[in-house]
Amino acid sequence: MNEFLNYIFTSKDQIITLLLEHIKLTALSVGIAIIIGMPLGILTSYVKKLNKPILGIASVVQAIPSMALLGFAIPFLGIGTPPAIVMVVLYSLLPIIKNTTTGIDSINSDMLEASKGIGLTKFQVLVKVQIPLALPVIMSGIRISAVTAVGLMTMAAFIGGGGLGYLVFSGIRTVNNYQILAGAIPACVLALLVDGLFSIVEKLVTPISLQKANNKSKEAKIRARKIQKGILAATACLLIGIFAVSGLSKKISNKKVITIGSKDFTEQEILGNILSELIERKTDISVNRKFALGGTQVIFSAMQNGDVDMSVDYTGTAYGDELKYKPISDVEEVYNTVKKDFKDKYNIEVLKQMGFNNTYTLAVTKETAKKYNLKTISDLSKVSNDITATTTLEFLNREDGLVGLSKKYNLNFKNTVGIDGSPRYAALMNKESDVIDAFSTDGLLKKYDLSVLKDDKNFFPPYYAVPVVRAEILKKYPEIQPLVEEVGDLLNNDVMGELNYEVDELKKDPKDVAVEFLQKNGLI
Repeated sequence: MNEFLNYIFTSKDQIITLLLEHIKLTALSVGIAIIIGMPLGILTSYVKKLNKPILGIASVVQAIPSMALLGFAIPFLGIGTPPAIVMVVLYSLLPIIKNTTTGIDSINSDMLEASKGIGLTKFQVLVKVQIPLALPVIMSGIRISAVTAVGLMTMAAFIGGGGLGYLVFSGIRTVNNYQILAGAIPACVLALLVDGLFSIVEKLVTPISLQKANNKSKEAKIRARKIQKGILAATACLLIGIFAVSGLSKKISNKKVITIGSKDFTEQEILGNILSELIERKTDISVNRKFALGGTQVIFSAMQNGDVDMSVDYTGTAYGDELKYKPISDVEEVYNTVKKDFKDKYNIEVLKQMGFNNTYTLAVTKETAKKYNLKTISDLSKVSNDITATTTLEFLNREDGLVGLSKKYNLNFKNTVGIDGSPRYAALMNKESDVIDAFSTDGLLKKYDLSVLKDDKNFFPPYYAVPVVRAEILKKYPEIQPLVEEVGDLLNNDVMGELNYEVDELKKDPKDVAVEFLQKNGLI
């Protein structure tokens, strides 16, 4: 418990920042959903033929897995907040549309006739009679959508949208339960607060005469409503303040800005922080950080779309997964091909290779290695029928991953399971798996004292880290190239493995590890 509280104290600034981001994104999403959902609900209550199609479409959208919906949105909306907001808005529509329709349809027909009898137009009947009477039911739907939106918005972090999900995903990747709790607990508390606030709104829009009978006096009810209105007013002021500060910070930010992105594993976050801190401290350029965005294709698409200006890729990944060439082991040919093709096809500059080769490898526990006498991947192929392999989803489906490796070594695993991030290490240590894929510089290899199997047939291509930057950005800010290439020379396999270990095992923040490395080497 003390360790968790210590983590909360040391990371309080980050937690508060992410919490405010989460509140802003949720409020914006729910607001847009209300603006869209209520008119659609009114429309379906008046035009009965549209009832089933609109509710049917809203129901189908809600049945789509959230990760799939994000994946569909990225090619059209890029990464960051837009696709996350669109996803949450779409998921929030069904309760709002349905409750709006139900609320309006449930109004007594005699009351509507009386309204028309005193000369009210259809629009006046809607605004002065139907909507006010239907508001309690409508607010019930909005309340459900708002609480659901708080949980769904954690997915925004998966594509660089920010919010408390960043802590949850980072904690899962590094097996850091404290970090997971630091994101999950505020999200739960926020959901409860949102539920409470909307329950207050629900009571306020319900006429006192229609509320459940209680023993409170009229004066007590009036005082209670005043307190409730005060709470809502304070909440509104807080939201306005969050949006105002966010907008002001964007206006006064440095005009010289580049966006640096990273994939969703420890090493990538460390490298992203190293480049970001170095550029900000040695130049007058500000860095917009978009870390832990997902896999290779997410980052690659973001760079092509201009959502990310710079990132660190790997030569073998770029050669096989992005350029679709068959894996080869020639270091120079792979690098030169990637450098030329990235420039010619995508107008992306590939800078000098860094000093470490983070190649793929297969790892097993010492116990498994001893049991099956495993030293090489060829040894593994002899017993693969009895082995369960747990790999990342990306490795599972790549030609330079399990697909090609199985062909090269004639591997035929008893079972293959796709798990992203460090949970595959947990599966290995819990004996739910026998072998996993790993990167040669993974800090978790050292943490769990695993045996790395030698690629004796040299299947895996070289995976030297290479900074990649959009050509127009490099032309605009040429001063970043020598800085990046200088730091790349200091990073070898041992150094990178130790930096990863500090995050994965010692639970240090990737930014702190990056800053310490730069200071130790006299770069800042």
